[in-house]
Amino acid sequence: MSSHAEVDADARALASVVRMRILRLCLDEALTNKQIAERLGKDPATTYHHVRTLAARGFLAAEAERRGARGAREIPYRATKKSWRTDIGEAGSRLLIETFLEEVAEAPPSSVVASRLGVRLGSEAYEQLHRRLGDLLQEYADLEPDPEGTPYSIFVAVHEDVARGRRARDSNP
Repeated sequence: MSSHAEVDADARALASVVRMRILRLCLDEALTNKQIAERLGKDPATTYHHVRTLAARGFLAAEAERRGARGAREIPYRATKKSWRTDIGEAGSRLLIETFLEEVAEAPPSSVVASRLGVRLGSEAYEQLHRRLGDLLQEYADLEPDPEGTPYSIFVAVHEDVARGRRARDSNP
């Protein structure tokens, strides 16, 4: 498969809120398909399709098979962190927002810290902001997880404020 085809296949594998949530669930601990389904409130048959897709593209890694409570064969999966820097295409931002909204809806309101800021930046300042945010996120992504720590998700979005720009242009003769 060519490089472009690989990128496309990875983007397609990630093009699902359910798959993005599975990756987050399996970040700190290996979970079986049954455990994933329970945590997402989904049918195991539904999540199994998603787990297989993610594993086939290297986003999930199967760990050693184990026996469940009734002796059934179980395979736990752990996220490989491959998705952190994977290009998920033009629709990726909307997918991340939808995933964020599902996850934050489950969070206790007191645990959500959100900020919103409007700025006007030239291209150089915008590039600096983009670089610094990326560096900051990478710094925390590189930290060894604290087994006793509280799991957090971080969501950052920067977007052009189209309505503000439109008003400024429309009001100038």
